[in-house]
Amino acid sequence: MTLRQKRELFYGLLFVSPWIMGMLMFVLYPVLASLYYSFCYYSVLSEPKFIGLGNYFDLFTDSVFWGSVLNTFYYAVFALPLGIAISVTLAMLLTVKVRGVTIYRTIFFLPSLLPVVALAILWLWIFNGEYGVLNFALSKLGIEGPNWLAEKNWAMPALIIMSFWGVGHMVVIYLASLQDVPQVLYEAAELDGASWWHKARHITLPMISPVIYFNLIMGIIGTLQIFAQPYIMTGGGPARATLFYTMYLYDNGFRYLRMGYASAMAWILFIIILLLTLVATRISRKYIYYEGG
Repeated sequence: MTLRQKRELFYGLLFVSPWIMGMLMFVLYPVLASLYYSFCYYSVLSEPKFIGLGNYFDLFTDSVFWGSVLNTFYYAVFALPLGIAISVTLAMLLTVKVRGVTIYRTIFFLPSLLPVVALAILWLWIFNGEYGVLNFALSKLGIEGPNWLAEKNWAMPALIIMSFWGVGHMVVIYLASLQDVPQVLYEAAELDGASWWHKARHITLPMISPVIYFNLIMGIIGTLQIFAQPYIMTGGGPARATLFYTMYLYDNGFRYLRMGYASAMAWILFIIILLLTLVATRISRKYIYYEGG
């Protein structure tokens, strides 16, 4: 290595050193510390005591833990695929060349910009059992709406419905992807007498499949880590019907001061997300089309 190359390397490392220090202090150290604490009894107020796999064994006998796992997967199984289907459909509709289409695109995107707390308060009002907008609209149709967030059987469906409010960011991504689909493919399909369904199935969806895959992975990560909205709106109730995994993790770490137990939960969640991501990647290989690949 020449003197000039050594000097360039030195200055390069000097410029990136703040980022490297931040990475080591605020990312790598907390990750490694949480891994160590997951094998300890650690109440934050005292020194951690190594107990091996004790926290992990306790988790597998914790009925509340398994309830939070089931609630989280219940939410993810419905919210994620339905959210992708709705966002793809809206994106396809918003590609139609009609007057004022840019206004419609803006309207669908704006809700995703709302702060989480404001969004939760808004939906608390919408789902109010006595004075809510949703029940008022249902009453005009002769339907008596439930007390959405106070009834065990309706609280989770209400949160799933609320999740569709924020699909605007996915719609924008799909819109950008749809602009790259060659129009000659549609024209050739029309000459062959293909219907809109055949064009969507055999042209549109394959061509945007890499973007669908990207949103699927991000959706898996996001839905399994949902926290703010249910924490504000239901607090895990009624009867723990909306107690999600991350909410129980938070309670253990910061309410019950069982930081070792919470760290074990965090690493189990990491493993679950990693495995689901690998499975989705493996399954999607035969369905994703990369142009020129």
